[in-house]
Amino acid sequence: MRELRNSLQNAIMKIRGAPIVDKELIDEFCRDLENALLSGDVNLDLALSMTEKVRERALKDQIPLGVSRRDYTLKVIYDELTNLLGKRFAPMRLDPNELSIVMFIGIQGSGKTTSIGKIANYFQKRGYKVGVVGGDTFRPGALDQLQQYLAPINVEVYGDVKEKKSSKVIKKGLNHFKEKKNINLVLIDTAGRHKEEKSLLKEMQEIAKIAKPTEIILVVDATIGQQAQAQADAFNRATPIGSIILTKLDGSAKGGGAVSAVAITGAKIRFYGDGEKIQDMEEFNPTRFVGSLLGMGDIEGLLQSVNEAFDEEDTAELRDAFKKGKLTLRHFKIQLESASKQSSIGKIVSKIPGVSALTGKQPTLEAEGQKNVKRFIAICNSMTEEELDNARVIKGKRIQRIAKGSGTSPQEVKLLLNQFNQAVKQLKMMRKMRGRRGAPPGGIPPGLEGMFG
Repeated sequence: MRELRNSLQNAIMKIRGAPIVDKELIDEFCRDLENALLSGDVNLDLALSMTEKVRERALKDQIPLGVSRRDYTLKVIYDELTNLLGKRFAPMRLDPNELSIVMFIGIQGSGKTTSIGKIANYFQKRGYKVGVVGGDTFRPGALDQLQQYLAPINVEVYGDVKEKKSSKVIKKGLNHFKEKKNINLVLIDTAGRHKEEKSLLKEMQEIAKIAKPTEIILVVDATIGQQAQAQADAFNRATPIGSIILTKLDGSAKGGGAVSAVAITGAKIRFYGDGEKIQDMEEFNPTRFVGSLLGMGDIEGLLQSVNEAFDEEDTAELRDAFKKGKLTLRHFKIQLESASKQSSIGKIVSKIPGVSALTGKQPTLEAEGQKNVKRFIAICNSMTEEELDNARVIKGKRIQRIAKGSGTSPQEVKLLLNQFNQAVKQLKMMRKMRGRRGAPPGGIPPGLEGMFG
């Protein structure tokens, strides 16, 4: 997805930075948008259709009073990308007062085992007591891998290396966890398959008769791109309780193709994996996902990370700052110091409007992000209390002093201040669009309205 994200953000910079948004600029932007979508492996017809819709709406829609063509064009881009990548948010909702059983199936190598670990971690953090059944009796070492992956978070894995029949292991495993009164979520691993979807669906049907799962999840490798549509479509037609996890989305040049291909089938994308760590699993919320793609920042996702990393007092303070549009360098420093302890720094940075540019466009986003954020924190540590709370006073000799104290250059201090000012400006723009009379209901990304007053 990195290539798609960078291409989209480069295209959008032309709109954001232009003094006048006219037909010539919109035509140029639409060419860039089309190229960005195609480079991200989005289906040709979908890319052409979306580009044409953006051009049509940006030039011909009646723009509400008080809204600039620039702001309205950005909203159109946001709306159409959200529609393309699946406009419906379909979160997984489980009843903690009942035993829920979730079964995972997938082609061998799709990332099924690690996805189970990530989902176990996700629900454990939300108060669920999780048990895992190692039902993959086909792949050597599958049970060991599952146990080793889940050991650090103390999730029990039931398995039987002597039993070769998957259905028997799953039946015993379910009985084992049902006897434990404190377990309210059981995740079932199954054997992967090499070839076409038919074998997957047959296995799903056989095991489903035994397990009677609350939900069945198909794990799809995002690196297969548009080919994901065939798997998603067959699965979506075969089961009314099915949903999908997309894996390896962080490093896949074909990620855009996979997301769009799955979305057009109508299948529910529940989660996506965007890293190798056990906490690198995100709910797939199209509005938040597109916001991150466009460099608008995933405000909602950022606050969720904050809630998990901060104590109540700090969380309330930062949430209040977001609502009022009054972020300071102190808030940025605290957020990055705390959130980076428990998650991929590249992922955290990508959620903060404006700050994502600090990581640059290097392929090693994680390493580069760590380096740049450490530099960012060092610069902040060289600031006075007054400067942390009011970035506007940082000029001239103050910049020289901060650079010397942090072991950086004046240019790096200025870069940080520019990115910070861009983030503040972006938040204010989103709040302004929300507050305008006559502004369309979708003036800011859906689902984020509560963050801006």
